[in-house]
Amino acid sequence: MSIAQMLLPEFDQEMANTRKMLECVPEGRNDWKPHVKSMTLGRLAGHVAELPIWGVNTLDRTELDIALPSGQRAWEPGVFTTRAGTLKTFDDNVAACRAAIAKATDADLAVTWTLKASGKPLLAMPRSAVLRSMMMNHIIHHRAQLGVYLRLNDIAIPGPYGPSADQPQMMR
Repeated sequence: MSIAQMLLPEFDQEMANTRKMLECVPEGRNDWKPHVKSMTLGRLAGHVAELPIWGVNTLDRTELDIALPSGQRAWEPGVFTTRAGTLKTFDDNVAACRAAIAKATDADLAVTWTLKASGKPLLAMPRSAVLRSMMMNHIIHHRAQLGVYLRLNDIAIPGPYGPSADQPQMMR
């Protein structure tokens, strides 16, 4: 079994769990945040929706510089504006990422990928590790944050690996 074939079932499960969480994000609360240092709800949901495209970027190139020397960003961060728009962004990014992983060979996934900021290397590791840590684990981390944001707004959340406190009937 190839590395890609081993990654895809986990990818599919985590993306389905993530989509369920994004489906719960309310419209009209984009500026809410739990703390002055926290991202807004709209930015956090937008970030979760954009993260699968990092898998495509990982497989399309060998490095990514997230801060250009001129101080400009290499990309414009996504922000949730509507549930439908955010879900479309997420679904499109998941489809593109899944296709990129599915066609990657073991040799492609062994290539070292480097994340830089203004030319300074921040990390370098095999693409397969980048897909797990910088993309999937990163999504899981922010999905958990999103769950806390939703809970603090008294919005029922789905359990990713079993029922949440909002789904006790699932255990009966």
